Amino acid sequence: MTSLRGRLLAFLLTLAAVSAVSLAFVTYRGVLRETDELFDYQLRQMALSLRDQGAISAEESAALGDPTFDYVVQIWAPDGTVTYSSRVSPGLPQRAVLGFDDVEIEGRRWRVFSTTARGRVIQVGQPLAVREELAAAAAGRSVLPLLVVAPLVAAAVWWLVGLSLAPLRQLVSAVRARDAESLVPLEVASEPSEVAPLVDALNALLEKLRDAFDAQRSFIADAAHELRSPLTAVKLQLELVARSTDESARAQALKELTAGIERLRNLVEQLLTLARVEPGGAEAAFADTDLVEIARQATADTVSLAASREVELEFDGSQAIVVRGDAVALRILARNLIDNAVRYAGRKGRVHVQLEQEDAVALLRVDDSGPGIPPEDRARVFDRFYRRRDSDMTGSGLGLAIVQVIAKRHDARVSLENSPLGGLRIEVRLPRSGSHEVADLNTITSGKGAETAGVHATGDTARR
Repeated sequence: MTSLRGRLLAFLLTLAAVSAVSLAFVTYRGVLRETDELFDYQLRQMALSLRDQGAISAEESAALGDPTFDYVVQIWAPDGTVTYSSRVSPGLPQRAVLGFDDVEIEGRRWRVFSTTARGRVIQVGQPLAVREELAAAAAGRSVLPLLVVAPLVAAAVWWLVGLSLAPLRQLVSAVRARDAESLVPLEVASEPSEVAPLVDALNALLEKLRDAFDAQRSFIADAAHELRSPLTAVKLQLELVARSTDESARAQALKELTAGIERLRNLVEQLLTLARVEPGGAEAAFADTDLVEIARQATADTVSLAASREVELEFDGSQAIVVRGDAVALRILARNLIDNAVRYAGRKGRVHVQLEQEDAVALLRVDDSGPGIPPEDRARVFDRFYRRRDSDMTGSGLGLAIVQVIAKRHDARVSLENSPLGGLRIEVRLPRSGSHEVADLNTITSGKGAETAGVHATGDTARR
């Protein structure tokens, strides 16, 4: 695992080291060059100062002849004789190149400056080794502070990186201290702007987890409560079957037992469907899908139920409407709405399924001719296990709850209104992702009418 602290330290310390070495090299070379120019300047000034003098005084001669003095001074007469030399050995060459020149004397290289004045040749020389040694010492002294400061800079970088990453360590400690029950928002003291988005994202995730856990706990409690009654009923019906003495009583008890088991099966299927579609359930990849085809399949799957109740079931959708979503979940949504409408439309009632598009919105509209739902009860019908007291229909109370969960996953809006058919209109508005033309119109009529061929679907049954 790559450490962010280690990477930062490696990059910063490497940068500091390269910068220090580069600066030391440039400083060292610069000091050497400047020192060399300074020594040349001294040679030139010494020669020019002697040029204006008619003779060298005894005091100057003693100073120039000091063995510790690094310079050699010679003055030549026009006839080539040496009129003055600060040292007997080594002597400067008799041939002089005016200006600066590097010469070799007795195996040592010298830097010599020569000039003429009053018919005389004045030469001032200095060993290059001495110049280089003095220059290197001066350059070394200039680089020494960098060598002292470099470790201090490295220590400061180490400390600053640790200080800068302290909010991350606090965040890690805060997360590690949590358990499955600790889902309150994280708080990091003095969080920098770079850490704030991470904290916000984690807090948003914790909020989603808290909502999901609350929903799960509520779901488990409600499911346990709802399952208790049908299981008790099945148990009692089994006891009735066991105690029945005559054949007709036994047959009636078996019939009631079968109906109870069927109701229990429907309830379990609805619970499993709700667990799948709600947040935290099995996730399906969203893709572009034709809402018209999904609704057509869901309608076809409800044909047999409509026929058994003599309900006239009509489907109106000719133009493909493409939405982005989970096709299986959307089919469950459409099937629940249509199944719900067929069950409440009443004997010889009517159900109309219609699909339209308005700009960027796809509309799925289901109308029925049933008793409808009073406005004051319409908000509650989306609650789990809610069943109206004045309804004579039996069901799990999960159908519209499942519709609402699926709609939220698809950023859709579900609304309940009065239907032109006299009952309830349920309208689902989903965001579109595209559309294209299809050629034909399929209308399904069951019960009183005929079924249109070529329509099929699968789905899950819903009850209000």
